[in-house]
Amino acid sequence: MKLDLTGRTALVTGSSQGIGAAIAAGLARAGATVGVNGRDAGRLDRSVGDLRRAVPDGRFVAVAADVGTEEGAARAVDALPDADILVNNLGIFGARPALEITDDEWRRYFEINVLAAVRLTRAYLPGMTARGWGRVVNIASDSAVVIPAEMIHYGMTKTALLAVGRGFAKEAAGTGVTVNSVIAGPTHTEGVEEFVRQLVGTELPWDEAQRAFMREHRPQSLLHRLIEPEEIANLVVYLSSPLASATTGGALRVDGGYVDSVLP
Repeated sequence: MKLDLTGRTALVTGSSQGIGAAIAAGLARAGATVGVNGRDAGRLDRSVGDLRRAVPDGRFVAVAADVGTEEGAARAVDALPDADILVNNLGIFGARPALEITDDEWRRYFEINVLAAVRLTRAYLPGMTARGWGRVVNIASDSAVVIPAEMIHYGMTKTALLAVGRGFAKEAAGTGVTVNSVIAGPTHTEGVEEFVRQLVGTELPWDEAQRAFMREHRPQSLLHRLIEPEEIANLVVYLSSPLASATTGGALRVDGGYVDSVLP
């Protein structure tokens, strides 16, 4: 298959590292001009430099904005007003006992993990439908359907994101624009390494710590390992391409066989 995105412009939120950076690289390899987004301008510039070294022919634009806020989302849209592809990747996570999650934390998680995607989809979808082509991809999580006991606030936001994706897909019905969600399993990123250490301790070497985490906290996984960011990016690039024109309103799994249930 040839995944050709030549002439398309993409915005990937929260893409200065981890899954977002892998998605940005994948879209650029397919020919898209990619808006790389992060809050810290200095860190963002370094990330764009890393991406340019990884994809020498890639076209990247730094979009310094906190898209978890209304003002930041507006700045991102000003920087890339006519994006053809929107990947709502921005998200925060962390372990917290259920009864200790404060109202402010519930609001913060919803604002960043859900409303950021809603705002940007609302901003870009009209232009996509007017042009008769567009792709919106939300990065959800297995935590949307197998709610982790140690972070139910995170799971709630990812469940909401599935509903948001399905709803906007209906709004875009028949326009040539597709909206999908990707259910990502536990993925090997810097943030997840810190999370694993938080749960299993710092004494074990990384490979042993990773296996202990999967065994004790994510035993449903059929991979028995963390997923690499590029493995998530591969599906996102496909969903962003013309070849995925008949796939919309879906919740597609890259979870390592983690979810043992029927999804919408």
